[in-house]
Amino acid sequence: VRQAAAMPKQPSPQWSRTPPSDAQIAGFLARVADQPFSYREVGATKGGPPPGYNFDDNAVQLGRGAEVFARGCAALRAWRMFPAPWTRIRPADAPIREGQTVAMLARAFGLWWLSSCRIVYVVDETTPVRRYGFAYGTLPAHVEQGEELFSIEWRADDTVWYRVLAFSRPRYWPVRLAKPLARNLQRKFVRDSKAAMVLAVSTPA
Repeated sequence: VRQAAAMPKQPSPQWSRTPPSDAQIAGFLARVADQPFSYREVGATKGGPPPGYNFDDNAVQLGRGAEVFARGCAALRAWRMFPAPWTRIRPADAPIREGQTVAMLARAFGLWWLSSCRIVYVVDETTPVRRYGFAYGTLPAHVEQGEELFSIEWRADDTVWYRVLAFSRPRYWPVRLAKPLARNLQRKFVRDSKAAMVLAVSTPA
């Protein structure tokens, strides 16, 4: 009796007690390069939040005027909204363009983990407000599933804001079991990300 061919195993998030090496990160990125998005509502951060997800919308004022807007955009392009030392993006110089795949490296509860994301779309608008940013979505090798939009907004009153909008839900059963801890970690990321962007605009690279 012929046996059915085994389905290829999908890459999953990588966990370790020590930071992964550059070679390990490169290998992870190679394995997830062809993964599809892990959720159906791709691009939904452009509209209302889809049902069945946690929804978050947070913003912080960075200052006023054209120079602050330019600094905020530069910080976004350099991925400086990911707060060090417990999160980072690899490759660190990944360009902001649709289809770009990145690894998000994070550390919490004594563990390091790698998760995969891909940029869904890029925003560069002049009306109704001047806005620059991008959304990225999760791939199967991610502990959550959903989408996150990072943007810099220069509003009609001349104020400049950094905004983080996301819908998400746990993908892996350990994260579902520890959902309160996961949600606390998401809130910590937002707080630290806003602080990182305020610092980045005040001390541009």
